[in-house]
Amino acid sequence: MYEPIRTKSVHRMADDHEGRFPHRSREEELDIQLAGHLAALLAVTDELRDEAAAERIAQQVARLRGAPPARHAGLSGTDPAGLHRRAHALAGRALVVAASRADTAAAILAAERMDAHTAALAALRPVGAP
Repeated sequence: MYEPIRTKSVHRMADDHEGRFPHRSREEELDIQLAGHLAALLAVTDELRDEAAAERIAQQVARLRGAPPARHAGLSGTDPAGLHRRAHALAGRALVVAASRADTAAAILAAERMDAHTAALAALRPVGAP
């Protein structure tokens, strides 16, 4: 009396597609974010030619990614004050993510970098400037 259905129903359950998409945990997502912020900070630190700090940042990126970061010593031509401001902002972002994932080593490094860039900005300001 009825003909059997030969096509898949459009009213399938949502869990039918679970295996098709990769899913990451919150920790994995935070690791990716933190590694990205630190890699950006590494690029700016390399441009500032602060080898000691760059090496420490590279170690953290390697720890998070499981492989050493690609480093490029390209110069953007940005003035040092602009580079320090950018590095300070990137270190701040890294600090927020490191704190949310309870990564003490990365949080300490990011806080130290923020302090270093604040000091560098103060040293670049002319005497008597606001």
